[in-house]
Amino acid sequence: QVQLVESGGGLVQAGGSLRLSCAASGRTFSTYRMGWFRQAPGKERESVARITWGRGSTYYADSVKGRFTISRDNAKNTVYLQMNSLKPEDTAVYYCAHWSRAINEYDSWGRGTQVTVSS
Repeated sequence: QVQLVESGGGLVQAGGSLRLSCAASGRTFSTYRMGWFRQAPGKERESVARITWGRGSTYYADSVKGRFTISRDNAKNTVYLQMNSLKPEDTAVYYCAHWSRAINEYDSWGRGTQVTVSS
């Protein structure tokens, strides 16, 4: 099992920036992919970005392309989400997740960090 702890959320004005971090511990040697998701009040959880641990291949939701950047530090078992040009619609709880090759789905989730963007 992998344990995930997010940090870096907060309140920021529109146009501002935040950097989220997600530290992984436990059975991290088998990490293949990590992802960031978000869930706004009354909405379903959505995928924001993901990154493969080896090649560092990335994917972004259309809504954040050009504004968000996902990266990882393999030595620290940490994944980051740099969020620039934030908009009020980015307000949500952000979660990181660990992909399991064994079950071919995300199997571990952090508790989330709140991001609030004021207009």
